[in-house]
Amino acid sequence: MPEEDAPLENNGYKDEIYTKRVRAGKRTYFFDVKSTKSEKDFYVTITESKRVGDDEYEKHKIFLYKEDFEKFREALAETVLYVQTELLEPASAEKQSP
Repeated sequence: MPEEDAPLENNGYKDEIYTKRVRAGKRTYFFDVKSTKSEKDFYVTITESKRVGDDEYEKHKIFLYKEDFEKFREALAETVLYVQTELLEPASAEKQSP
């Protein structure tokens, strides 16, 4: 099933604004935008959900507040780039030389 994203307008939960679901093998990730109780501010939750039984799921959640968005985005991009360039691609001959 493809990735899904949708605004949540008439879902009965006034704190949920938007969600994006990413299925990745046995795990599903949810990126949710939620409003605060006052509905004047917002934050993002990132949830990893993994089935551990017939009707049981193990969930891990991160709360990300808007003042941290840029720092989080930069750190995530830097970390992914490191893995892609230093760990997944073959090392260059120059790096292997003593």
